[in-house]
Amino acid sequence: MERYTFLVKVPKGYDIEEISREVRAFVEEHFGDEVEITAHKCIGLTVDLVIVYNGGIVLIKRRNYPYKDHWALPGGFVEYGERVEDAAVREAKEETGLNVELLGLVGVYSDPHRDPRGHTVTTAFLAVGRGELKGGDDAKEARVFTFQELKEIPLAFDHAEIINDALKLLEENNAKKLISSLR
Repeated sequence: MERYTFLVKVPKGYDIEEISREVRAFVEEHFGDEVEITAHKCIGLTVDLVIVYNGGIVLIKRRNYPYKDHWALPGGFVEYGERVEDAAVREAKEETGLNVELLGLVGVYSDPHRDPRGHTVTTAFLAVGRGELKGGDDAKEARVFTFQELKEIPLAFDHAEIINDALKLLEENNAKKLISSLR
């Protein structure tokens, strides 16, 4: 049996039992026992990238809710059938114009409250960017920030935590010199 999800967005705390009953009745009437309908809360899967480029870290200014006009790491939702690594490369290109080489995994961030749209789990990668930086897709703007500037900028979501973890990873691996040489 194959499984598909129809996404129903409702306000937090909304009782979807009546909607579920009506949808089940409709499906049963029109499709019989061959199709089964169940309701499950969904978790979104995303990727985020800490991209080292021209001696700093690339951030994008968000075009859309949530955190419209706030600085954030490039990233976005993983598409069905897509590996997280491929999603990271795609999102980097769409939002920053950069081609990236993934250096490694920074971490998986799963706090149910990290995204106001609902429970979203992100896989964060450390990457090196190449090419011409330009904002695109969901990014109003893309810009490089120095390591010092990053400490002073309020960031969207839990991106400050992700950046801090990436910087620790860089320090542990003494990779700053290596990345500087890649510019």
